[in-house]
Amino acid sequence: MRSDDRRWIWQSDEWPEWRYDVSALAGLLADTCRLQGLLAGRLADIGIAFRNRTTVDTLTDEVVKTSAIEGEHLDPHSVRSSIALRLGVDIGALRPVDRNVEGVVEMVLDATGRCDEPVTRDRLFAWHAALFPTGHSGLARIDVGRWRDDAGGPMQVVSGPIGNARVHFEAPPAARLDAEMERFLAWLNATPTEPPLLRAGLGHLWFVTLHPFDDGNGRIARALGDLLLARADADSRRFYSLSAQIQRDRKAYYDILERTQKGSLDVTEWLAWFLASLGRAIEQALRDLDGALSRTRFWQRFAGTPLNERQARLIERLLDGFTGKLTSSKWATIAKCSPDTALRDIHELLARGILRKPGAGGRSTHYELNWPEP
Repeated sequence: MRSDDRRWIWQSDEWPEWRYDVSALAGLLADTCRLQGLLAGRLADIGIAFRNRTTVDTLTDEVVKTSAIEGEHLDPHSVRSSIALRLGVDIGALRPVDRNVEGVVEMVLDATGRCDEPVTRDRLFAWHAALFPTGHSGLARIDVGRWRDDAGGPMQVVSGPIGNARVHFEAPPAARLDAEMERFLAWLNATPTEPPLLRAGLGHLWFVTLHPFDDGNGRIARALGDLLLARADADSRRFYSLSAQIQRDRKAYYDILERTQKGSLDVTEWLAWFLASLGRAIEQALRDLDGALSRTRFWQRFAGTPLNERQARLIERLLDGFTGKLTSSKWATIAKCSPDTALRDIHELLARGILRKPGAGGRSTHYELNWPEP
């Protein structure tokens, strides 16, 4: 296999003495803390039931997206049902849940719900066992609940065809893992000396660099990151998903990891990327929260207004963010009804104040929701 001549970061004589330029990160750190404050303030204005549902939605996104980063696709409805059941939140009808979903949910809820408790070898082994309840990753059998042994060769992240694959990263030898993980866990459980958000970025990077398991290292690294973020927020409830943001920037995530793991112990660039991603995750949470609040206000305004099934379904489509302009012909197509029925549905909603007709009409006539004033 082709590999760069440069040494891996863990081969440095100073490993793992992380270095970073605090002054270069100060602006990003301040921006991210400001966004955290904005989100906390917005959440303080909503009821506990709404916050609970927001937590369920955020954790669902976290579980689904942390698995999707690794190419595993979970059913969001099953994940949401599992989380709601475990947290005791009523979301209506529940979906059946399989053991693969349960395992990831168990890990994420343990990481965030017990964020203040020490992270031990046994706790990590339990997370690993939960991720692989059958002892297999796909068709491959793996050692569950123990560090890897490298019996099949060094742990490498590769791409490309067999015989000409590119080595993106090689982890430390298995013989070093006991000592390496003991040092990592001692740091993780010690009184912090770094700013909490930087500590979350360092913990994520450190664990994924050690790559101590046969499989599941990325998901466990992100769970540890969530644990450290929960500590930073002083709140085990989650209202933003970093994994969802990483999934949106998946290529950039792997690119920055590769550069960092082939570089020096100055990880300023990685921490800057981490903080920027965290900021975007919180911004997305603010947008989602605003949308959910607007949706709630909308239905509260029109509570008790009689609607037929077609009207209710189309209003939900509009609330979800309808692409383009809603015309009577589009209504008829989506609702699978005649043009006359579509017009009748629309005129009823116009009369009840649920829809409005912007513009002058004519051939460009279209309709939109009549949003209540904030």
